[in-house]
Amino acid sequence: MRYPDSGGLSPQERARRERVRFEAAGMFAAGASDAEVAAVFRVSRMSANRWRRAFDRGGLDALASKGPGGSRCRLSDAQLRQLAAELEAGPAVHGWDEDQRWTLVRVADLIADRFKVTYTPAGVHLLLHRMDWTVQVPARQAAERDEDKIASWREEQWPLIKRPRATWGPGSASKTKPARA
Repeated sequence: MRYPDSGGLSPQERARRERVRFEAAGMFAAGASDAEVAAVFRVSRMSANRWRRAFDRGGLDALASKGPGGSRCRLSDAQLRQLAAELEAGPAVHGWDEDQRWTLVRVADLIADRFKVTYTPAGVHLLLHRMDWTVQVPARQAAERDEDKIASWREEQWPLIKRPRATWGPGSASKTKPARA
């Protein structure tokens, strides 16, 4: 399940859960016990009890959704779009030309330079996740790698090294009970 709102529930899921709490409040007002409410809505008795106590203290307002959890994003939607465009351009455009990898520290530096907002590497990770960017680990290959030589070696040398078995017969990995011929 994707969590579009800062790692929390979607607005639809928050609204659905709020409706469940409101229906439970109606049952509480009618005199239902915590166990009855828990059985009807298939929640734990502890949750039903927590809802009852909140309802008794503050009514329906106490059971209303508080909105998405977590801190608000410090970048506006326009800044997030600009950041995505900057990331798409690549690290070399921004002065990191020794390799073509975005690291969390580099992205944090880019955000600080462009938007004057500081993020920790963990905060950058959450921000990139919210933007639907995922971790990409490049394949490790030698800089001196020559694809043409590798292809010719596979065609010429590998068949000589990897010959088929001279004869076929049942084999056995057991040292004490060898296979019969």
